[in-house]
Amino acid sequence: MKDTRRTRWVLGVLLAVALTMITVDYRGGQHSPLSGLRGLGAAVFGPVERASASVVRPVGNTVDAITDAPGERRRADRLERENQRLREQLRAGRIDASRNEQLHRLLGSAGIGGYKIVAAQVISAGQGFEETVTIDVGSRSGVRRDMTVMNADGLVGRVTRVGPATATVLLATDVASSVGARLEDSREIGIVQGRGRRGLSAGNDAPLKFQMLNANAPLRPGQRLVTLGSQGERPYVPGVPIGAVERIEKPEGGLTRTAYLRPFVRFSSLDVVAVVVAPPKSDPRDAVLPPKPKPTPTPTPTPTPSASSSVTPFATRGGAPEGAPSSPLTSPGATPLESETTGGRGDRGDRAGREPSTGTSTTPTSEG
Repeated sequence: MKDTRRTRWVLGVLLAVALTMITVDYRGGQHSPLSGLRGLGAAVFGPVERASASVVRPVGNTVDAITDAPGERRRADRLERENQRLREQLRAGRIDASRNEQLHRLLGSAGIGGYKIVAAQVISAGQGFEETVTIDVGSRSGVRRDMTVMNADGLVGRVTRVGPATATVLLATDVASSVGARLEDSREIGIVQGRGRRGLSAGNDAPLKFQMLNANAPLRPGQRLVTLGSQGERPYVPGVPIGAVERIEKPEGGLTRTAYLRPFVRFSSLDVVAVVVAPPKSDPRDAVLPPKPKPTPTPTPTPTPSASSSVTPFATRGGAPEGAPSSPLTSPGATPLESETTGGRGDRGDRAGREPSTGTSTTPTSEG
């Protein structure tokens, strides 16, 4: 089709008519004179629009998904990293709160015992045959070999190797560990030895064994032990809680008695510990031990009254039954006069028929 002057003129007229109709329809609103023509156009072209939309929309959505996929993936990765960071912050906050609580208790125990300590954190556990852990303090912090290691609950072990920034601790549960110990409120002493791997290899879960030097000394389950202290206060300072007696082996005529201990420290979950870098000025004895648990009160059964002890009061018209007390029965809250008036009316009638009347009778009589 050639682009002639006539063609341009027709196109201009059509555009002018279209703009005029749009303006008239817009200004007319609901009462537009072209509303009928608009409805006719919707009826004719509506199905065509819906059919074309049903064909074009899936294609458009697919194209949008393909073009937006890299951006959506980046946003999903960013949100995942943000969630991970928030989870780590929450977990770190909980761990910090737990460590603060452990450190607070540890400082309290060290203050009671008079120990000078350097706080540390367990950073790894030994993988060999020895039961050891590694802590994050070393010679730069004043840690030396053969120093006592404890936590808020009691004895952990002793330092065996020292580096500039780390140290290795041999746990009290190791088979090579031997600790001098003393019974609470007693002068009886003995040796606490580790049983290795928390005692599981020996078929019992008590990880410590106590050999009391005096086989005839009294020993009972529940008694608690503290460290006796070493010569020169190394490797063990006195007064550190160790554990409580769980069971006792029957003596077989030997020179010592053997008991198995439940330690105060949970060796499977060590976290905050402390190295005692200076011993106390005096033996704290049992001061660092936690308070003794209060015994649980045993409920006493309430005695129930027997059937023979409950007597049902009753009265007969002719008097009290044989073997019953001669005193009149009274109801709760009633005076003797009321009881005699209500309960003994039949008895007075019987006595009136048997006994002669006296001059005190108030019944009126007629003369003659």
